[in-house]
Amino acid sequence: MSPESTGQNEHYLRVFWRRFRTWRGNRPFWAGLFTIVGGLPIAYFPYANMHLGNVTLAMSTTAGAGSLIIGILLITLGLTMWFHHIVRVFAGVAAILLALISIPVANIGGFLVGFLFALLGGALSISWAPGEPTPDSGPAGMAGEKSGAVPGTQEFGPEFHSTAAVPQQQPEQYDTTVEVDGGRHRAG
Repeated sequence: MSPESTGQNEHYLRVFWRRFRTWRGNRPFWAGLFTIVGGLPIAYFPYANMHLGNVTLAMSTTAGAGSLIIGILLITLGLTMWFHHIVRVFAGVAAILLALISIPVANIGGFLVGFLFALLGGALSISWAPGEPTPDSGPAGMAGEKSGAVPGTQEFGPEFHSTAAVPQQQPEQYDTTVEVDGGRHRAG
């Protein structure tokens, strides 16, 4: 290998970041993150104690177990969005329903913080769609040529607006021969 080869002396953090960005781009990453972040306050607040000077406020409710279950399910749905993105629509709908259920059950949905994050994560999961590979993503596309541009011309130069021959589309020719039964189906 030559000393100028790319990737040989690349720092491991840069390689890790590039792989993480590729992984993140192939799944609803932000939807999963917002759903996980929404599940944390919903699960935490019913068991938390707040200290104001000498006064301790216990925010525990009778539905503490329900809040814990909703929070854990939201965290699980967020991880499902990351690692099994094929069920992203189901996970998004389930996250929205659990966020709505958390309003009466879990201290107004984790004081609206968990509710809003889980609702946003569910909506992002439903609306996410995998990207289609572009035809110029191969080695020729990486060389800098624009798809649809005439090779050897500049994009905004005077040669770009030249009168290049554009092939005309021909209408399809249909077979006009009549079949034996006159074009009708047997049942008709």
